[in-house]
Amino acid sequence: MSDLVYWIAFNRVPGVGPARLRALLEFFHDDLQVAWEADSWLLARAGLDRRTIESLLETRNTLRLERELSLIEEHQVTVLTWASPDYPRLLRQIPGSPPVLYVRGTLLLEDEWAVAMVGTRNVTPYGRQVTESLATGLCAANLTIVSGLALGVDRIAHQSTMQAGGRTIAVLANGVERPYPASNRRLAEMIVSEKQGALVSEYPIGTRPEASNFPPRNRIISGLSLGTIVVEAGERSGALITSQNALEQDRQVFAVPGSIFSPASRGTNDLISQGAIPALSAETVLRALDVQMAEPQKVVRQVVAMSATEERLLSELSSDPLHVDDVGQRCGIAAADLSSTLALLELKGMVRQVGGMMYVRIL
Repeated sequence: MSDLVYWIAFNRVPGVGPARLRALLEFFHDDLQVAWEADSWLLARAGLDRRTIESLLETRNTLRLERELSLIEEHQVTVLTWASPDYPRLLRQIPGSPPVLYVRGTLLLEDEWAVAMVGTRNVTPYGRQVTESLATGLCAANLTIVSGLALGVDRIAHQSTMQAGGRTIAVLANGVERPYPASNRRLAEMIVSEKQGALVSEYPIGTRPEASNFPPRNRIISGLSLGTIVVEAGERSGALITSQNALEQDRQVFAVPGSIFSPASRGTNDLISQGAIPALSAETVLRALDVQMAEPQKVVRQVVAMSATEERLLSELSSDPLHVDDVGQRCGIAAADLSSTLALLELKGMVRQVGGMMYVRIL
């Protein structure tokens, strides 16, 4: 049986999240089948507590692995894991990235150039106008728009993007086979059928949209994006959770300023007072994200495939500057190859020299 099914199986076990799965992968040397079939004593040595072990054993006794694969095939779902080369690069970088992603539709390399747009369900006419304008302008710059398929700002962001011929990703808090809310189901199916993006979730097929699923979902919205724009949000809006996630992920946060008398703008005005960039136009966002080179860099990425040397080098770089000599020493790459590889990664928009022969990873 494929190793993929064991990723799917562990994703069904209550209490086994990213941290515990990493511990299992380390202890069992990346062999999830061995971890799945291990006895209680070994699972305890791997760091699982009694309650989680009991949960795992119960799931193991009741879960039908063949049925899981059948459901995935039936609903035309693609499953990506930490071990998948197509797992979104930006999402892979965040703390607590989901070990498993269920995808309906298409995720493309160009979706690395993405901006999240979130906000209140009770959108005002002003918020609608701003959302339509920003989404359309960002699409014209070939950015993918990420949102949560909720009513209000989310729905308008997805719709405006599709009408502009752009790409959009809807991140769900339930199974991807039955988009929620029902009133947005037709929109969700169009995203898939028109091949203009994807529905994405960390939750297995059949998962209902429980209230507790939405806050964790928000970290994926911001995690897939270079920056997050909050259009309208009250003081307790869930969109503010997404903006907080973006800050924790070292991503840019934008907020649309509004009237000081509008309840829908209290959250966004407060974000601006705390340092968020005012989203005055699509051009403002593009300048702040420094994506003027997005289209040429996409072309280079599509034409020049990622080499093993590039992958090794990228794995050693982060947002903390690293001297070129240290990069070469860590990767074991000869000086001549190191120079050409860094140059190519700069062309692809994946690394940047920040002075003094110091390099940082961008994506």
